[in-house]
Amino acid sequence: MMAKKSEAKTEIKTETKKVPKKIKNLPAKKVQTEQTENFRGIVRIAGKDIPGEVPIKRALLRVRGISHTLAAAAASAIERNLSIAPNTPTGELNEKQVEDIDKLLFSLHEQKLPSYLMNRCGDFKTGQDKHVIMNDLIFEVSQDIDREMKMVSWRGYRHHYGKKVRGQKTRNTGRKGMAVGVLRKSIIAAQGGAKVPAAGAAAPVKTSVKQPAAAEKASKK
Repeated sequence: MMAKKSEAKTEIKTETKKVPKKIKNLPAKKVQTEQTENFRGIVRIAGKDIPGEVPIKRALLRVRGISHTLAAAAASAIERNLSIAPNTPTGELNEKQVEDIDKLLFSLHEQKLPSYLMNRCGDFKTGQDKHVIMNDLIFEVSQDIDREMKMVSWRGYRHHYGKKVRGQKTRNTGRKGMAVGVLRKSIIAAQGGAKVPAAGAAAPVKTSVKQPAAAEKASKK
């Protein structure tokens, strides 16, 4: 009896074992690029932390004040003046190269680039075309807004009251505070055409109408 039980167990074990099948068409393993010993994981360009794997041309897009078109022009200027290819990973740059790139980015208006790429064409103070980035751009924009508000121009008026400045619609966007109620035409018609005040609007004030003196005497009698 014991021999039969052992034979049954071995048969069950052999049945449960499955031979692994060979899987075909497996994706090829990604070959990691060899990184130099001086490769850095994070590089600070123009005050912005950028991963070392990002190439220079794409890294420029992360700097405030540099658009796609200007990034391509700045990358070509870097290649022309500093002999650094646009596809070079930022992690492979040394300290001197990073400093040279920072100087070039903060003086893009001196690199013989088209004036329409600059963000300060005809500057209010100097009257010249220049380009500012990062914290300088934030400061210049705040100064422009303060100047418009002091002049009480239409743009300054809109800035002062927190409204849209460039002619955008305000009926269905840009709302602040309480939500404005919207009633359908069918609901208004069912209510007899009476206009319902919007949410947050002040209630109408009831004014007492004085009756003439003759009408008051007649009412007393």
